[in-house]
Amino acid sequence: MNYIFLDTETTGLYANQGHRIIEIGAIEIINRRPTNNSFHFYLNPDREIDPAAQEVHGITFDFLQDKPRFSEIAEDFVKFIKDSTLIIHNAPFDIGFINMELGLLEKPPIDGIVANIIDTLKMAKDMRPGQRNNLDALCRFYNIDNSQRSLHGALLDAQLLAEVYLAMTRGQEDLMINFEYSRPSDIADKNHAIRPPDLIVLKANDEELKSHQGYLNMMKSEKKINW
Repeated sequence: MNYIFLDTETTGLYANQGHRIIEIGAIEIINRRPTNNSFHFYLNPDREIDPAAQEVHGITFDFLQDKPRFSEIAEDFVKFIKDSTLIIHNAPFDIGFINMELGLLEKPPIDGIVANIIDTLKMAKDMRPGQRNNLDALCRFYNIDNSQRSLHGALLDAQLLAEVYLAMTRGQEDLMINFEYSRPSDIADKNHAIRPPDLIVLKANDEELKSHQGYLNMMKSEKKINW
């Protein structure tokens, strides 16, 4: 499973009011293991940054003057995320901005580029109703070191989000992650299923098999259970 964890920083809160992306960061994880592939750019928005937004991420308009525009990195960005499962915290915010930028270039929306989009904020609210579920709160809850996060930054936040997601889905999914597919056509048949390399399989011996069959026979006869 190819996961891309993504975050953006922007000039303000609302894409439909002309605000733009000024930083985009994404990292790749395949089968719950980092690949060291990442995508990160600061971007020239051709507009001023709202003071409130600048207080959050600390990025200044002067700093961005020599940076590329989104149009210059769009093709590489689409290639990086194509056919992946995109994982974002508060996905509607980032997706709204990305679709706005793609729309300005007359490119299709992100939903037609990736295989699936997962919103970890929604996941966290379902798992921890009534609690704070921003990235800092989740890092504290899952004992993830976020001491370097004095300000928001797209690449650092994408890396922290990956750690949070892996912690949120730890357990049974550790064994099943290789078997998750977003489209029926992707499901492997029994001859091509991938077994996690660290999964230990202990086979029952003859005595244990005989005892188990006896227990099943007893259940069928006494409880009228049919399989």
